[in-house]
Amino acid sequence: MARKRSPARLVIALSVAAVLAIFLLYTSFAGGTLRAVKPSQLRGTSAKVELTGIVLAPITGDSYGPKGLRFRLRDRSGTAIVPVAYTGTRPDLFRAGREVYLHGRLESGVFVGERNSLVTRCPSKYQPAK
Repeated sequence: MARKRSPARLVIALSVAAVLAIFLLYTSFAGGTLRAVKPSQLRGTSAKVELTGIVLAPITGDSYGPKGLRFRLRDRSGTAIVPVAYTGTRPDLFRAGREVYLHGRLESGVFVGERNSLVTRCPSKYQPAK
């Protein structure tokens, strides 16, 4: 004679799966809540944001030194410029003229980047020749 299975095991398994699915959705959406801004949109912002811009020369300091890496970012299509202080890993493609993204906040007129958040946007191979 076959044993009768209890529906409690099925209910518990489905409940655990539902909780895990909700947690996964929450963490995936909560991770991307930083507002992306350009240097021209940074004024008056004290919250943590993702800043994007073009790196200007000169680039000074060392990314792991006591004062960190110092450079300036300019709007992609504008003239607004903000000084940046950053510590952490320095991407291989990082140099003047490249577009970068980093997380941080504006402190006393200087954008202080979050450690290890600097990412260089790769230039497209398919841009028309200048």
